[in-house]
Amino acid sequence: MGPGYVRAMVAVFVHGVPETPRVWDGLRQHLNRTDTVAVTLPGFGTTVPSGFGSTMNEYADWLIAELEQIVKDSDGPVDLVGHDWGGGFALRVVSTRPDLVRSWVLDAAGLAAPDFEWHDFAKIWQTPGEGEAFFEGQLDAPAAIEMAEGVDKRMTDCILPLYRSAVSVRDEWGPDFVDIPKPGLVLVPTNDPFLSGSSAQQAGERAGAEIKELDGRGHWWMLEDPAGGAQLLESFWSSV
Repeated sequence: MGPGYVRAMVAVFVHGVPETPRVWDGLRQHLNRTDTVAVTLPGFGTTVPSGFGSTMNEYADWLIAELEQIVKDSDGPVDLVGHDWGGGFALRVVSTRPDLVRSWVLDAAGLAAPDFEWHDFAKIWQTPGEGEAFFEGQLDAPAAIEMAEGVDKRMTDCILPLYRSAVSVRDEWGPDFVDIPKPGLVLVPTNDPFLSGSSAQQAGERAGAEIKELDGRGHWWMLEDPAGGAQLLESFWSSV
């Protein structure tokens, strides 16, 4: 680590949808640091607070409140890492509350790009009737990715309103994701079928972030190469 390196008290990992914090288990095991926390989004392996509508802004506000408590308890800003929707919520945090972070890493910067367009599954989930029918066929099936507990009704009751609140996410969140004052790293997995690499690069450049392509990696890069992911993060943190 360089002589000017000051470690944040906590590295906070935010998972995506439909996932649980288990998506980060392998990567965290390869980190040299032990001051890490993987938060659980409401409805994804845990309960949903009373009155919580599962919209993108409510999730972003929830994460801000979680980080405020972590910063208070640890007496210092965090190194924030977000994947998929967790990356989207992290994007919103650094856009509106950069005081809570020392650095940030995310793979969903494309949400803020002017040319962002939702993938085909998202468009189904955003369509009333079609989204419900899609998940009705999934409830008794094993999850498609190993870290998920299985998509249950509590998850689908959160996924559908989340995506339906985010039809215009690029217009609502994009204008604020510019010239972020804290060091950032935008990850661009080259084999990600859900997130556009060109959109991510465009948005990352507007935010003033470092851009890192993950050649040959897909959407779940942290599962494909947990050791490499850990090394990448620690290299970035050491450079901040």
